[in-house]
Amino acid sequence: MSILYLVGTPIGNLEDITYRAVRILTEADYIFCEDTRVTAKLCQHYSINTPLKSYHEHNKDKASKQILELLDTDKTVALVSDAGCPCISDPGYELVNQARDKEIRVETIPGPNAAITALMTSGLPSYKFVFLGFLPRQAKEKHDVLDKWMQRESTVMIYESPYRVKQTVKAISEIDSNRKISLGRELTKKFEQVVTEESTIIEQMLESEEIPQKGEFVILIQGQDESLQDTTWWEEMNLKEHVEFYVENHEMRSKDAIKQVSIDRKMKKRDVYEAFHIQE
Repeated sequence: MSILYLVGTPIGNLEDITYRAVRILTEADYIFCEDTRVTAKLCQHYSINTPLKSYHEHNKDKASKQILELLDTDKTVALVSDAGCPCISDPGYELVNQARDKEIRVETIPGPNAAITALMTSGLPSYKFVFLGFLPRQAKEKHDVLDKWMQRESTVMIYESPYRVKQTVKAISEIDSNRKISLGRELTKKFEQVVTEESTIIEQMLESEEIPQKGEFVILIQGQDESLQDTTWWEEMNLKEHVEFYVENHEMRSKDAIKQVSIDRKMKKRDVYEAFHIQE
């Protein structure tokens, strides 16, 4: 029976792979990966001789078709990313949906994840967190996204390149200079560095190159203290305006916005729904 395996691979240290992952990669008929050169190093380290084929953002449609054709002929395919878990801030979810639509079995072999690894070692609250992946490159769009999510209690997890990390930390400082953040780079590698400080201190450390701008970064932002949140900002809005605020500014569906308004105002969701539609 054909199976599509989603296999987690090390984010740096090649020893961070499971016995099951090595077995699946060895037994699969093909391994599809972002960069065959990167995955070849992992395969060579573990004497895995499975043929490699590329699957990345620029060829995913063509490669997905090829994968589905192989699965239709009872082949097993393993999908990996360069580091970490496929489908997480990487292409792959479309392929999973296509496979499921064809009733092809999909199995996940868990593995390391840079965001979770950074959160574990950061010392920041970990009971509530939100993962945003890579932020927009334009300064205004980046600022707007940060401003939106930094108003919440959840710790925010972001991926960032060494070329834009200073700009992103500066944007965080402009929104809240006292907010504690954690910067993790080169996680699990020889020169791993994790620093947790107020955003302005992190900004200074980047400027002085105490934190070198080398390697991929994970930025964690501590959530806003609940006691500092303004819980009455909506008082001058009517119900329709309150719902529309969430739809327009937080990209919520009206159903979700109505639910959030009912929480804000401590009302029954049904009452908010009826009032919202009466005011339309």
